[in-house]
Amino acid sequence: MPGRLITIEGLDGAGKTTLAAGLAEVLEARGVPVRALREPGGVELSERLRELVKDPALTVGARAEALVYAAARAQLVEELLAPALAAGEWVLLDRFVDSSLAYQGGGRGLGIDAIAELNRFGTGGLTPDRTLYLRIDPQDGRARQAGRGEAADRLEREDDTFFAAIALAYEQLAALEPERVREIDAAQSPEAVLADAIGEISDLLR
Repeated sequence: MPGRLITIEGLDGAGKTTLAAGLAEVLEARGVPVRALREPGGVELSERLRELVKDPALTVGARAEALVYAAARAQLVEELLAPALAAGEWVLLDRFVDSSLAYQGGGRGLGIDAIAELNRFGTGGLTPDRTLYLRIDPQDGRARQAGRGEAADRLEREDDTFFAAIALAYEQLAALEPERVREIDAAQSPEAVLADAIGEISDLLR
């Protein structure tokens, strides 16, 4: 079975981490070699960049933010993603290029085309085999975040207009690539979300 890249996208609070853990368990039970990673992160350089770009004490301009995310992604692809896929592993990735398209392209107003070009360079053109977009109302996502009792990071402190623009960008991306991007209602129970996700990747398991 070839290596596969499955990315999980959506607003903060949509349940991406929970879904990644559930999918990893299901795939492992079927004998699929799998690893679950997050973005930005996964390798040391990317984890350090994650700390910087999320630090609420720092001022980070929109273009600088896009470049930091692209740099973290480029290192992850070169150091870990590309070798894992070449070795036949399945990678479940909590966020990838679509996050930058939605957050920096849409939310920051930098334009989806410009951010897409930047990330094509950074990733060498690596494209997910399937993207699971967990669709959630921005207000519901923020309510879930608040319920965690964790301090908000730099991006999580943005206003409602920012997250509405991100949600709209995600919807546009899903409409543009329905074969790759599969929408799942994140308002469902975690069990129902996992069941839907398994259905959306079942063709890749054949």
